[in-house]
Amino acid sequence: MKLYADRPVRALFQLASDALAVLWVYLWVNAALDLRAMIGRLDRPGELMASTGQGFSEHMDSAAEQAAKVPLAGETLAVPFTEMSETGASLTAAGDSFRETVASLATTLPLLVAAVPILLVAATWLPARARWIARATSVRRTGKLSPQARSRLLALRALTGVAPARLAAVHPDPAGAWRSGDTAALERLAALELRRMGLRSR
Repeated sequence: MKLYADRPVRALFQLASDALAVLWVYLWVNAALDLRAMIGRLDRPGELMASTGQGFSEHMDSAAEQAAKVPLAGETLAVPFTEMSETGASLTAAGDSFRETVASLATTLPLLVAAVPILLVAATWLPARARWIARATSVRRTGKLSPQARSRLLALRALTGVAPARLAAVHPDPAGAWRSGDTAALERLAALELRRMGLRSR
C-alpha cells in the first residue's frame, strides 16, 4: 500500500493534511468528553432532590407510625404525616426524573458534538485520501509490467485524468499517439501521470 507521494512537496502536504485531520478529530472528541463531564455535574441537584425527598418520606412515615399509636385519635393524627410522606415521594420522583434527563443529555449532546465534525472529515478528507492511496498503490503495482506495457497503461490513465491543456502540451494528438503506440509520446504521457500523482518513475 502506497500512503504518501514520492515527491517531497506533495508528501509534506499529505502529511500535513493527515495531521490536521487527526488533530481535528481529537479536538472534537476531547470537547465532547468535556461537555459530557460538565453535563454530568448537573446530576448533583437531582441527586440531592431524590435524597432529600427519600429522607423526608422516611421521617414522615416514622412520625405517622408513632402518631398511629396514640389511643383513639391515632389514625386521625397519622393522616397529615402520611400526606407529607407522599410529598416527599413526589420530590424523590422529581429528582430521579431530573437525573434521568441529565443522563440522557450527557449521552446525546456530546455524541452530536463529536459526530458532526467527524462526519464532515469522513465526507471530505477521507474519500480524497482513500482515492489517492488506491490510485498510487495501483500505479506502484504497474512496476511488475514490462516498461512498454507500463507506459501504455499510465498514458491511458493520463488521458482520462489529466486536464486537456496539459495533455496538449505533451502531444498535439495524445489520444491518437496512444492508439498508434507512439513510444516517445507514451513515455511523456506516463511521466505526466506520475507527476500528477506525485510519484517517481523508478
